[in-house]
Amino acid sequence: MRILTAVIGIPVAIYIINYGTWIFAAAVALLALSAWHEFSRMMCAKDIKVQYNIGFFGVILVLGCAWLGNAQELIMVMVLLVLLTMVKTVLSHRKFGVIEAAVTLLGTLYISLPFAHLILLRFTEQHQYIPTALGSLSTGAAYLWLAFVGTWASDTLAYFVGSVLGRHKLCPAISPGKTYEGAAGGLVGSIAGVTAMGTLCGLPITHTLILGFLVGIAAPLGDLTESALKRFTGVKDSGNVLPGHGGVLDRFDAIMFAVPVVYYYIRVFIIT
Repeated sequence: MRILTAVIGIPVAIYIINYGTWIFAAAVALLALSAWHEFSRMMCAKDIKVQYNIGFFGVILVLGCAWLGNAQELIMVMVLLVLLTMVKTVLSHRKFGVIEAAVTLLGTLYISLPFAHLILLRFTEQHQYIPTALGSLSTGAAYLWLAFVGTWASDTLAYFVGSVLGRHKLCPAISPGKTYEGAAGGLVGSIAGVTAMGTLCGLPITHTLILGFLVGIAAPLGDLTESALKRFTGVKDSGNVLPGHGGVLDRFDAIMFAVPVVYYYIRVFIIT
């Protein structure tokens, strides 16, 4: 089932990322809302009742700001989310306290902001194209593939190296299966993957090496962060929407950390 999901999902992902337009934004919104639903259910397992509707509409509004590309609206939305959530602690103080408010805001921002950066990165310089050996590729799509390829390469090589050579536990209290050896393998995999993708797209080797290193650090941190949430709530998987892979958070936890890193590096050091 895990392989079948990948066989179906990878071609769909390639089409949606490369095609872009509103289809990509809609797919990201669907994934983000599914992730929020999973987060809410995870907190319920810990008997923490988040304000579901505030988070749901908060995710939509933040993604909408990313689609419009205006940071001013994003600040307004974040202020609105904070104020509405805190007002809820007054109106429903018997059922919704400060802890529930804090977790609601944490979950809303943890999910909405990284997924919003998928949209921001994909539509970076969207009217420009990069010639590659496989044909012309939108600049934003090429940048997004750097994050995806680096994350997948990191995850894959970390698994195989950790399985064969893993001896020293990296973070046993959160994720007992991860080792320093696997993390090192994942870092090498990320650098190799990003460099290969960057070379295909004609990006300078210096930038791809640095980006590969940064993704190789960010991706496992994203994985460990979601593992910490699961450890805290006592659940095995965030959901089951992706057969054989768990939930959206299980599959996109590393991407959620890698994409913002790639986005801001590109905005600061590549786009002038």
